[in-house]
Amino acid sequence: MQTIKNLIVKSTQHNKPILTDVFFKKNNTKKPIVIFCHGYKGYKDWGAWNLAAPKFAENNLFFVKFNFSHNGGTVENPIDFPDLEAFGENNFIIELNDLEDVINWVCENPNFTEEIDTKNITLIGHSRGGGTVMLKASENKKISKVISWCGVSDFGVRFPKGKLLETWRKDGVSYIENARTKQKMPHYFQFYTSFMENEERLTIKRAVSSLAIPQLIIYGELDDVVLPIEAKNLHTWNPKSQLICIPEMNHSLGSEQPWESKKLPFHLEDVINKSINFIVSND
Repeated sequence: MQTIKNLIVKSTQHNKPILTDVFFKKNNTKKPIVIFCHGYKGYKDWGAWNLAAPKFAENNLFFVKFNFSHNGGTVENPIDFPDLEAFGENNFIIELNDLEDVINWVCENPNFTEEIDTKNITLIGHSRGGGTVMLKASENKKISKVISWCGVSDFGVRFPKGKLLETWRKDGVSYIENARTKQKMPHYFQFYTSFMENEERLTIKRAVSSLAIPQLIIYGELDDVVLPIEAKNLHTWNPKSQLICIPEMNHSLGSEQPWESKKLPFHLEDVINKSINFIVSND
């Protein structure tokens, strides 16, 4: 199996490199492409993602994971958020554009031509990334299937209201602490204004309601970050979707950072298996 870590997508819409990993069996057979999007304060090497990726490749899928360009990591240090300025300048439009850049990079990369089926692309997103992949799947006709893992159903409700919003507007920045690194991570007010200026495009309900491709929604019974009602909302908006509840699973799919075991978390392994079955099925 080929594992190529830290490839750099240099030609991007926002002039910041996108760091990617690819996993596949090199056998000159065109494989379905699977592209994974991390969530808020996430990154491609978080927790057990590096154990998850080979499982897809073992099933003859071409698996790609990447860091959003403004997630706070750098090419030299993709884990510990040394670029807080970029984190503060991030927004949903940037992440949608990053995902578009990655899709095009994979499909047009001459090194992958014999290994990928560009007419068979599945997007997977965790948490906030779950919302991003639903939006992208609704607007990019290259996408064949879409999967959310504990994915959000509404970006707008996550913004503060009332006095908190006015304080943010006045100060121009708000901060959230990273529980692992203890960094005070900034959100500049442009995050909110960008959402408001693009609210229709960024409405997940609209996107999901219009999906004409297979959609899989996986959520955890014990998720206290993105509540199960959000998954049920997604399914209500697209009754043709598949909805799967994993009993006793939390928001991180049983993983944590750092993940020091050589084995996948039980729940994450279950989610992977269900996702692979969905991808390879002809339904």
